[in-house]
Amino acid sequence: MQNDLWEATYEISLDCGDHFKRVGNSREALEVLMTRWPQPAGKNFKVAKKACLGALRGKVSAVVAAQAFLNAAKEVGLLRP
Repeated sequence: MQNDLWEATYEISLDCGDHFKRVGNSREALEVLMTRWPQPAGKNFKVAKKACLGALRGKVSAVVAAQAFLNAAKEVGLLRP
């Protein structure tokens, strides 16, 4: 596995805004995508899941995985301003 630390850490809102989580690598992102995501059927969700899995396997860069996760979080309104 490559170095999977993202250049930026993203803070997302979970549980209707009652809890916040910082996500700074593909492992953390994948955990959120698989266990705490509100709308798993969206296109950006699927792209983010595939990118994060690929990053953990060393086949996708951390930059690509981070951008995919950011796009998915924005799509469902989880990104904390």
